[in-house]
Amino acid sequence: MFNTVLFSVDQSREAREAAETVANLVKTYNSRLVLLSVVEKSPDGEGISQGGVMTSAEAVAKLLQGAQALFAEKGIEADVIEREGMPSFTICDVADEVNADLIVMGCRGLGLTSEGASESVTTLVINLAPCPVLIIP
Repeated sequence: MFNTVLFSVDQSREAREAAETVANLVKTYNSRLVLLSVVEKSPDGEGISQGGVMTSAEAVAKLLQGAQALFAEKGIEADVIEREGMPSFTICDVADEVNADLIVMGCRGLGLTSEGASESVTTLVINLAPCPVLIIP
C-alpha cells in the first residue's frame, strides 16, 4: 500500500514526535523510508530562522544524520535527501521524484488561524502533493 514513505523532518518538536508513527508505518507496510529536510534561504542568501525552519546546510546535515540514526536503532534503513528551496514546493517535488505513496509531516498548528492557513507549509503540501499526506499533530 505504501511502498515509499517520505518523512519531512525539521527541528520542531512535532517532527520528532511524528517519528514513532513513521517507524510504525514503515514497519507495518515494509516501506522504503525517505527522510527529507529543506534549507530555506532568503533572497539575500542568508539562512532564515523561524521556529523549525532550517537555517543552514550544516544544521540540515546534522538533523538528517540524527534522524537516520534514530530509525537505524529501530531496524529501519532510511535514505536521506537534503534540498534548498521553499519547503512546501520542495516537499511536493521530492515526493514526485521518489514516487512517494505517502508524505508524513508533523504539524505545529500555525495554520489554524485564518491569517496562517493559506501560507502554512502543511496547508500548501496538502493542496499540492502528488500523493496522500498524513499530518501528525
